[in-house]
Amino acid sequence: MADNRNVTNNLGSTPAMRHSINQEQAQQVVRAAAMQVNKIKSPSDIAVVDPAGYLVAFLRTDNAYLGSIDISMKKARTVALFNGALTTAAWGTSAQPGGNVYGIEQTNGGLIVFGGGVPIFKDGYFIGAVGVSGGTVEQDIDIATVGVNAVGTTM
Repeated sequence: MADNRNVTNNLGSTPAMRHSINQEQAQQVVRAAAMQVNKIKSPSDIAVVDPAGYLVAFLRTDNAYLGSIDISMKKARTVALFNGALTTAAWGTSAQPGGNVYGIEQTNGGLIVFGGGVPIFKDGYFIGAVGVSGGTVEQDIDIATVGVNAVGTTM
């Protein structure tokens, strides 16, 4: 694999200078999350996106639901589209009938408003998000959190 850490790609800065999750960090998230999948025996799909919501890393573990592929990516994208301000679980209450953002899941090509999508912050900057789908909401949150913690970042 090529070492692209010092390539600017005409942006005038290297990935290390930007506030965006890099490939190495994204792979760390996926590896740690996959270990948690195996530990709790909850086949899952794991998606890591950059701050713009674009996929950086993805893993479908053995026996994970095919339908969870899209859900995991949308969980991560939902967090990214709102700059990591809320987890997907936090959107849930406000998105219920009578809530102040009722119907938000129908916007932006489809958002997810239940747990399993969490932001990734490094040194106070939003650098990306992880979305996990395949188990219960609690399992998805647990797996995503383990992944985020693996790169020494915060939610």
